[in-house]
Order: sequence, then structure tokens, then C-alpha cells
Amino acid sequence: MTNVTLENITDVVLGSMGKFGDLTDRNREILTALIRHMHGFARDVNLQHDELMYACDYLARAGALCDGKRQEFILLADILGLEVLVDMQTNPVEGSVSESTVLGPFYRENPPVLPKGASTVQKHYDNEESVYFEGYVRDADGNPLADVILDVWEDAPNGLYENTDPDQPDYNLRGRLSTDENGHYAFRAVRPVPYPIPDDATAGELLSAMGHHPNRPGHIHFILSKDGYRSLISQIYDSTSEWLDNDSVFAVKESLIGEFKPAGDELDTDLHVVFDFVLKAE
Repeated sequence: MTNVTLENITDVVLGSMGKFGDLTDRNREILTALIRHMHGFARDVNLQHDELMYACDYLARAGALCDGKRQEFILLADILGLEVLVDMQTNPVEGSVSESTVLGPFYRENPPVLPKGASTVQKHYDNEESVYFEGYVRDADGNPLADVILDVWEDAPNGLYENTDPDQPDYNLRGRLSTDENGHYAFRAVRPVPYPIPDDATAGELLSAMGHHPNRPGHIHFILSKDGYRSLISQIYDSTSEWLDNDSVFAVKESLIGEFKPAGDELDTDLHVVFDFVLKAE
């Protein structure tokens, strides 16, 4: 019988892995590092039992908040900069390929399918500025990519995404469209505004503990996908927005900042944004 002590507990736990079931090499690598880091953290801060119980309760409360409209654990990973870190490790910048950034907690699957040039707007606001977004999607050699699927979504002029706002129509400011034979995409939307991430519960507790703020700069989300190419999760940021230099989730990248310029009369919108993407072949 092993006598578990303060000195050997980490080795005892690590030695138990794989004794009563299959363990893949990757699981062993991840769990070994996780256990060593968690035990090391607990030793470094001399973690006390009441603090561990608070952490368990905190995670339980975060889990209870998760549903089809809110993903609290993604939000916590964003606040800690973890999702940005993992995204950069997963999608390293290579040559001219577009940079990725975080998915965030507000994505919804199966948005409305729209024809090129259509509008994602289902509800209008007095203070909205209409925008015509367009650009080209190419491969790393500059060749246009037809039939790239783009999912787009953004907050409304009141700073809320439709899945967190009961006063917005279902799937407002969301859509799915495709590039044409020249790799060109286009759609109409509204100028995204800065907004605070939800800080009413466990996310707010974490922000308060960090002494950090909840605000994000104005941005619109994109997911680009095509068979044979690495999917790209990205965002376009408004170059004039507040919080570009101090994003609450650390997701702003210089290459993702777009210019919202006055639109010509032919577009019938207030603003015009041109932004191109480059996808990496798998």
C-alpha cells in the first residue's frame, strides 16, 4: 500500500494513469502536463481547501450558465487570453495567409443562406450606419477561390448579439454566403459598435479579480470554409473604434483592422469596407 504524502502525491497520481484502461499517447501527454501544472500551482500559492471549494463552485456556476445562447467557458477562456493563445498555436501565420482570431461565445450554427450582396439586417435602429462589405478570397498563390462559404455575424447598434437580446429577430445580423467564380463576396450589414462582454456572473467575477474591463472594440465575425483549405475564423475591426489597444479578450491583430469609408451613391449604404482574405491549402 502506497503511503500518500505531500511530497509524493503528484507521482502517485501520474503512476495511476493507464493501469485500468487504455490511454492514448496524446492523452498521457496532456494529462501528465495538466496534473503537474495543477499540483505545482497549488503548491506555489499554498492553495487552501476553502479556496479549492470556491473554485469548484465557481466552475459549477459557470457550467449552469451554458446553453444555446451563452457559452460561459469560452468567455472565461477569452478573458484569460487562453483562446487567443490556443488559436495562434493552432493556426500559425504563414506567408500571406490571413490571420485568425477567436471564435467567441456568440456564434450560432445554420444562419440564413443569403445571395451575394444581400443584407443581414432584419431590424433597424435610429443610430445605425449601413455598411457594404466586400472583398476577394484567394489562395496563397493569389488565385481566386470560388464557392468559399462565409458565415458572418455581429452585434446590433445597441451592443447586443441577437441571441442575447429578446427584442431582436431570430438570426438578426447573421448570414451565410458564398464567393462567386472570381472569389468575390459581398453583403450589407451595419457598422459594429464596441460592447461589453457579459459580466453579470462568473465572467464578471473573473474580470473583477483581474482588475480588468469587459469592453471589446467594434468588429464583425467571419468563418471562411472550403474543401481542401484550412478553415479560417477571423474578425474585422473598425479602425476608428474604441478599445482597439485594450481589448478585453486580447483578440485584436493589426492585419485584421479594416477601414470603414464613406460609400459611393451606387452602393446605397453609409459606409463601404473592402477586405480580402487568403486561405491556406491543407
